[in-house]
Amino acid sequence: MPNRGDLGTISPTGSTGTMSGDWTAVVGYGVLVLLAIVLTAIALTTLWWMLHAWKSDGNLRKTGFSANPLPPAHSFTLLVPGRHEEEVMGQTLDTLAAQTHPNVQIIAIVGDDDPGTDRVVREAAARHPELITVVVDSSVPKNKPKALNTALAYATGDIVGVFDAEDEVHPHLLELIDSKFSETDAGVVQGGVQLMNFQSSWWSLRNVLEYYFWFRSRLHFHAGARFIPLGGNTVFIKRALLERNDGWDAECLAEDCEIGVRLSSQGEKVVVAYSPEVVTREETPGTLMSLFKQRTRWNQGFLQVLGKGEWKKLPTVRQRLFARYILAMPFLQAITGLMIPLSLVLILFVKVPTVIALITFIPLAPTLITVAVEIAGLGEFGRLYETRVRARDYVRLVLGTFPFQVFLAIAAIRSVLRQLRNETGWEKTAHAGVHLRPMESADPHQIPDREPETVGSAR
Repeated sequence: MPNRGDLGTISPTGSTGTMSGDWTAVVGYGVLVLLAIVLTAIALTTLWWMLHAWKSDGNLRKTGFSANPLPPAHSFTLLVPGRHEEEVMGQTLDTLAAQTHPNVQIIAIVGDDDPGTDRVVREAAARHPELITVVVDSSVPKNKPKALNTALAYATGDIVGVFDAEDEVHPHLLELIDSKFSETDAGVVQGGVQLMNFQSSWWSLRNVLEYYFWFRSRLHFHAGARFIPLGGNTVFIKRALLERNDGWDAECLAEDCEIGVRLSSQGEKVVVAYSPEVVTREETPGTLMSLFKQRTRWNQGFLQVLGKGEWKKLPTVRQRLFARYILAMPFLQAITGLMIPLSLVLILFVKVPTVIALITFIPLAPTLITVAVEIAGLGEFGRLYETRVRARDYVRLVLGTFPFQVFLAIAAIRSVLRQLRNETGWEKTAHAGVHLRPMESADPHQIPDREPETVGSAR
């Protein structure tokens, strides 16, 4: 610390000590201490959850699918909403149609004002008329949960799965999911999702690692705690549970988190499985602004779920405290973000007592350990996905640590402001398909003459 002094006795009359009567300084030092405590708590809990899967060999084995899956026993309906996704949605529907599971219904959901995506999904439905149904969403304003609810009325499978328009899905995934339902008698199974394009930018590198630790480790901790904000796709829920709950919350900006919290509060069993070979592959947002809007939406969705209060129905005090902490994280990040500039000013221009200066260094220890874990995680990611990790990727990872945390704090501040202003407009994330691997093009001579089935519209 550039400015350090002795911590004297605080006296409102100004009679003793170096801090006498200077209540402005007292408040400033209090901010520094509070910031240190908050940052330390967040860093320690985040680190603990990141390492959950690696605490023992048993934990790591439990994160995956069974080596010997049971025969198929369920039917599936896969919902794929798309809005202005003509660049990627056709290939996604083709990969879903290539599933080896014997009983699959695929519903492609497209808005009535989106001719580009409409054309692509109808072409895919023409290639796979026995599998793909097109549902037209005429809701206003449009968002993902409304699209899912529109399609739910046409679902026939025992289990409803959700995928995003840009997903690359392994052909054997549904067989493994089916087996997991049979093995565990779960009401919900969350599969793994992995962003892939870590070399695209400095923020994509950190975003990829976030997903890696979230689905590989942290969600398993949530499942064990019986409180889990579900992921947005590769999530499978028994149709009876969805129908009993009237589907997804149409007004929530994080409908995946909301349905996970609601089902957790009802005591439903949620199982998480992550096997690198069969994860659903996705891409990071193409621009930093796109990522900023996406993270704002997620944070605001968590705040909406916090305010809705379903988590208060959790049976134990420990679960409710855990839920409050997780759902209130945007508030904590926002407060931290607001305190950082003030803390920097105090550190640089104010004579900070030695004790206070030492306290401000406390969050550094778990932060450094977290960076070391991320470095190891990046190396493991490269090995698992047979992708070369370059020296400069490690350098970008380390140098991007602080800027990314500031970025997250600013996104959290924006989410709080939007929530206070009751601004709930859906800010969509654009996709370009940079993570997709080439597929063999369909032979146009094999496209059947039969028109694909369309529901939800008189078109």
